[in-house]
Amino acid sequence: MTSNDPRASGCTGSTPFEEELVNAMNDFANSADAPAFDAAGIVRKSRRKRTTTAIAGFATALLLAGGGTALATAGSGGSGGQQPADPVDANIVLEGSTGKTDFKGLSLESAKEQLVELGLKPGTVKETRCHNLGKPDTIIGVSPHSPTAVPIGATINLLLCSD
Repeated sequence: MTSNDPRASGCTGSTPFEEELVNAMNDFANSADAPAFDAAGIVRKSRRKRTTTAIAGFATALLLAGGGTALATAGSGGSGGQQPADPVDANIVLEGSTGKTDFKGLSLESAKEQLVELGLKPGTVKETRCHNLGKPDTIIGVSPHSPTAVPIGATINLLLCSD
């Protein structure tokens, strides 16, 4: 039987090709740079992440417990008085019309009369603290308001200043 080995059976040395291949593999294995490992940086990042998570959790707990108002007041300069979230608009634009009809400052009765004259229906009347946006017992807002055009016969809700 013959051996599959190309070398003679009594020869124990390597061929020049095998030696060159082994040397090339050793050179490659010894030349790879070891990855950098910044243990201190990793610890700082994990501490920062834990701190951020703790602060977010605390803020969420305050909001759920009803402390959101206190946080909002403290963040807004602590003025104490609540301001409406959106500025109110008391203008109505009828479909097919280019002008606006302003209801701001009208009494409730005058506003209802003007709505009927325009062919609109008075809707619900909501009273709110107006915080110097108007005089007490006057209209400070309507809904829907400009720039939305309302058709004849539409229902218009009124916002009345209560303080």
